[in-house]
Amino acid sequence: ADVKGRPCEDFCVLQHSNRRVGRAGLGICVITLAEAHPLLQSGKTIKSINYQISANCSRLQNKVSGKSKRGAQFLTELAPLCRISSSDGEEYTIYSCIRGRLIEVNENILSNPALLQEKPSTEGYIAVVLPKFEESKSITQGLLTQKEYEEVLLKRRNSSS
Repeated sequence: ADVKGRPCEDFCVLQHSNRRVGRAGLGICVITLAEAHPLLQSGKTIKSINYQISANCSRLQNKVSGKSKRGAQFLTELAPLCRISSSDGEEYTIYSCIRGRLIEVNENILSNPALLQEKPSTEGYIAVVLPKFEESKSITQGLLTQKEYEEVLLKRRNSSS
């Protein structure tokens, strides 16, 4: 919630638990927009999505190969994944929210940006990130559960009314 102190710019990390014998770990993570994100509010139209982060860095250049995911870009929690512009002139930077290797970005949203709004937690995902196995416990500690997030939304509604 409120990533980088920006009110309501919330992201969702959908995680697949990767249970190994005797050890529970965090598997692959899918980064999406959370339900309260301004881009998912009514009246917003997405104009463009850009995975070009800087002059020298495009998330589209991420080429991953093999079981050890060679070539994957390494991301920190606040690494930008993409920038999304809406028709009202606002621009939103979408951050990774977790440390790990970028496995893939969703190129389908480039040609069909409406997927981000219509199906944010399935076909409209932004990226897939694989955290380091050793860090999986500490990564989840910084995230809210669905129930905790709903409490944040409730507090926001109560404070704005």
